[in-house]
Amino acid sequence: MSTGPFPPVGPASTEESLVFHARQITKVYEMGEVQVHALRGVDMDLHPGELVVLLGPSGSGKSTLLNILGGLDTATSGHVSYRGQDITKATDRELTDYRRFHVGFVFQFYNLIPSLTALENVAVVTEIARNPMDPRNALGLVGLRDRLHHFPAQLSGGEQQRVAIARAVAKNPAVLLCDEPTGALDSATGIIVLEVLEKINRELGTATVLITHNADIAEMADRVIYLSDGLIAKVRRNEQKKKPGELHW
Repeated sequence: MSTGPFPPVGPASTEESLVFHARQITKVYEMGEVQVHALRGVDMDLHPGELVVLLGPSGSGKSTLLNILGGLDTATSGHVSYRGQDITKATDRELTDYRRFHVGFVFQFYNLIPSLTALENVAVVTEIARNPMDPRNALGLVGLRDRLHHFPAQLSGGEQQRVAIARAVAKNPAVLLCDEPTGALDSATGIIVLEVLEKINRELGTATVLITHNADIAEMADRVIYLSDGLIAKVRRNEQKKKPGELHW
């Protein structure tokens, strides 16, 4: 795995035609003399342009799986490839480049820099990206073109989360990983954020994985992967996806 740009998705092999190809992923945390098995042998693929929801209760392994896919954590055993390249064997430097250039992250809490405007918060990422969007265009994509020069304290929670999404997509990532992006928001504001994520997936073709414990949100996904006790309990494909505005919780 090189530190340079990853090759584009191509037809050479099954793994290379996928964004992620994960097999038998386990994760064991050592808590003193106690072993905590967060993942117990998970298989998962992510196809280009797909929107997948990881659904399950707290402690089911959703965030651990997302962090391993995103290079924020490493598996205890198993194999994860990104566009045909094995990230489980990557060095720290290679994982840093992988996260910086190929993956966008959106978390429950916005992690904006309070002393920077919305535009400046997005520009922090675009200045180190290889093929970034104009920060203004990224903020326009999430409906915040009129909030460019507002500081986080001047924005609502939903607006701050949309700045965080703009920051994540401004580097033109191949994949967007979202961990409870509506968890700190009321349902009306959460639906606005989900509309932004759905728009990005649909218009930019960004493969998206979204964690939630909310079964209603799963109705907007192409596929729903149910996790329980570190295992995939079942996988369901939505033949008729709902728009975020049709969701209720």
